[in-house]
Amino acid sequence: MTSMLGIEPNLEHASAQLHSHYQNQLGFWLMSEIHFLDNLPNGDAIAHVLLAHGSMAAMDSPFLEELTENLVERQLAVHRFEFAYMAERRSKGKKRPPPRAEKLTTEYIEAITQVRESHVTQDEKLIVGGKSLGGRVASMVAVECNKKKLIDGVVCLGYPFHPPKKPDKLRTEHLEDYPCAALIAHGERDPFGSPDEIKTYALDPRIQFHWVGDGDHDFAARKRSGFTQSGNIATTAQAIAEFAATLK
Repeated sequence: MTSMLGIEPNLEHASAQLHSHYQNQLGFWLMSEIHFLDNLPNGDAIAHVLLAHGSMAAMDSPFLEELTENLVERQLAVHRFEFAYMAERRSKGKKRPPPRAEKLTTEYIEAITQVRESHVTQDEKLIVGGKSLGGRVASMVAVECNKKKLIDGVVCLGYPFHPPKKPDKLRTEHLEDYPCAALIAHGERDPFGSPDEIKTYALDPRIQFHWVGDGDHDFAARKRSGFTQSGNIATTAQAIAEFAATLK
């Protein structure tokens, strides 16, 4: 697979032979294979960022391509992967709907395990996250993985607090007491949760927010607002880099 970035990615066919150290810590025996898009900065990385895609767009979507470019420019190593349903779309051309988020947690844990094995040393920081659905799944596995010292923080890009036009169907229960370092980058016009709605949620006050100026779910802004999607993606990347620098 060829990335649209100027930086040539290494599409890695990850090994199915995983280190028992990670298998035993999380209680899973993980044997499936995941393909990654790896984009690395010149020189040492501040941290590694593992990103999953949203429900409908793949790991090489224009949004994730541009975000990755901006993150690498800020000395962050980025590793993208696809859940099995999206990989099947790519290989077979059939548009399967995504499974429920709860059904994807094991796959995300597997991606953490494999990227830890292949790219991230014990002394390096690993942030997990993703776009919309991918960020939600990352937030669901992050606390337990953080306790096991497998990850150091989580970043959600447009968290789907509720389905559009269904504000009563909240997806926030696990965020009410959230000890893991977390940053949510969220558009001011996101239909999956407005700033006014989010202020009323019983979220852990330790969760940090980066508000994306006039941004919709993909951080696109109206022309009259003075913001642009590219500018919003760049400022989000800067917020992630600053967040990464605070992790201990």
